[in-house]
Amino acid sequence: MVVIYVLESEKDGRWYTGMAIHATSRLHEHNSGKNRFTKSHLPWKIIYLENCADWKAVRIREKYLKSAAGKRWLVKMLNSNENTGSLPD
Repeated sequence: MVVIYVLESEKDGRWYTGMAIHATSRLHEHNSGKNRFTKSHLPWKIIYLENCADWKAVRIREKYLKSAAGKRWLVKMLNSNENTGSLPD
């Protein structure tokens, strides 16, 4: 199982979308400054996780979430989950 994740910078609200086998381990790497982009926006928190069957499926989903339509969908999803108090899987 592969996970697509969206991080939000607690410093400036920027988003970062990525994929990994272990999202929490990857979050630790981002918060340790091991990624050039995320280093300047520390600290990060996970705001969205989604499981995918394999690397091909997660790559397709990542490309969608990085698109304008995908970002609109994600904002809508996160806003609806704020009302329920839960993060989607």
